[in-house]
Amino acid sequence: MTTQKIKTEHEQKFLQEYHQLNDEQKKAVDTIEGPVMVVAGPGTGKTQILALRIGKILFSDAQVGAHNILCLTYTETGTIAMRKRLLSMIGPLAHRVHIFTFHAFCNEVIKYNMDYFGAKNLEPISDLQRIQIIHKIFDDLPAGHLLKRYKESDVYSNTSRLDKLFQLMKNENWDLEKMEKAVQNYLVDLPLREEFIYKKGNEKAGIKKGDVKQKAIDEEIERMQKLLSAAALSQQYQAIMKERGLYDFSDMLQWVKDAFKNDENFLRNYQERYQYFLVDEFQDTSGVQSEILQALIDFFPNPNVFCVGDGDQSIFEFQGARVKNIADFEKKYAEYLQQIVLEKNYRSTQNILDAAFQSIQNNNERIKDIDGNPPPKLISALPESKLNQAVKPSVVEYFNALYETLDVLNQIENLQKNGVPLSDVAIIYREHKHADALINLFVKKNIPYKIKRRIDVLQQPIVQHLLNILQYLNEETQKANSSEDKLFHLLHFKQLDVEPQDIALMSLSLSKMRST
Repeated sequence: MTTQKIKTEHEQKFLQEYHQLNDEQKKAVDTIEGPVMVVAGPGTGKTQILALRIGKILFSDAQVGAHNILCLTYTETGTIAMRKRLLSMIGPLAHRVHIFTFHAFCNEVIKYNMDYFGAKNLEPISDLQRIQIIHKIFDDLPAGHLLKRYKESDVYSNTSRLDKLFQLMKNENWDLEKMEKAVQNYLVDLPLREEFIYKKGNEKAGIKKGDVKQKAIDEEIERMQKLLSAAALSQQYQAIMKERGLYDFSDMLQWVKDAFKNDENFLRNYQERYQYFLVDEFQDTSGVQSEILQALIDFFPNPNVFCVGDGDQSIFEFQGARVKNIADFEKKYAEYLQQIVLEKNYRSTQNILDAAFQSIQNNNERIKDIDGNPPPKLISALPESKLNQAVKPSVVEYFNALYETLDVLNQIENLQKNGVPLSDVAIIYREHKHADALINLFVKKNIPYKIKRRIDVLQQPIVQHLLNILQYLNEETQKANSSEDKLFHLLHFKQLDVEPQDIALMSLSLSKMRST
């Protein structure tokens, strides 16, 4: 690299960034032939090495065009970041590199083969249409079905769960038969699991240490029966979508996967387009996504495929499927596979890395390297000045979620009183629903906050008020004086500006009128 003649400004930019890499990162960039698995923990420069590797391929082999490279990322944000990084490094040529999420790649395949997929007369399903179809499924359930609900407020209570289950089955390529086998194996294994065995005896209850918790097992069996009943409804869901000419993102993955699997000529067309494959966040590829990638690279016994991932970071996992994808990849290409581990972290202090490493040791399923060793502990590569400011993280256990929420609130109030800018305070949580209680307290305490998430318009207070008004009017239109309880609630809306004492007087007057 040091003796290579610099021909362009972009090559100079590439070399400048390349020489800033550590030895393992350089090895990942330089190893452009054959299958490569890079185990890269958080903050180890994954995006940088992906971009530099694309630059290395283009600057090293004049016969390889940018259009011969396929880079698959997990999120659209990752795609944009990769494109920007490449633009600064290789210039306008970056627009010719095929950088997609898996969904976008499949959409591209379908878009240029509309007649082949019969998708000309189909429309993508909207969130509202998806809910309407699931509601129809609930309405059509026969009496006695495990998911049938008769109370009006509960009829559609499982809508969100059913939707997530259908999407999960599609993404992981799980049909009902596979689900039944998995459930059967799971139930057979229950009596052997620690959580279903008494660790202490109880003479009064007739329980001995080591006895099986039969009640807990029976509850789990009932839960699995409901799961299989729900999974069986996926066929009905797909039938209704087909009847209405609709499809969703998960369908696109299935269509392309099936086309690659069943039509060799169609597959060859795409295999011949690409000479190099790069996959970011490989640990989060679903079962279907993994099959699509495998179909593309199977044309070559020793494919030029570069996967970056870390099984310890898998955030979307179903029955260990994601970890299995990495393990299967390593097993399939064991003869040719080159594995590179990035250990230096450029984002966190060593105290944080040590705490994270200690915590991850409790995971049962961790990806091991070729020699059978789990990922090593990350080493902080921050400047000495930042390392000297390191603070040890503390782990606090709470009695319940309410105690945790109140403690976080108290800590933030104390920071605010001590003059700490709230813009310097961050709260990290797994799901948005976990922050709802805290946000409500912030509003009551007049603590300003900023949150990044998609807003569900239907859940906004003003929209909820409007829906309640419309529901009241609808019920009153059908039967007069049938929804006075709702009217009492509506009168408390701030927008109506009715004083509480006036509402109380109206309620009292109404009661007197009825009594006379």
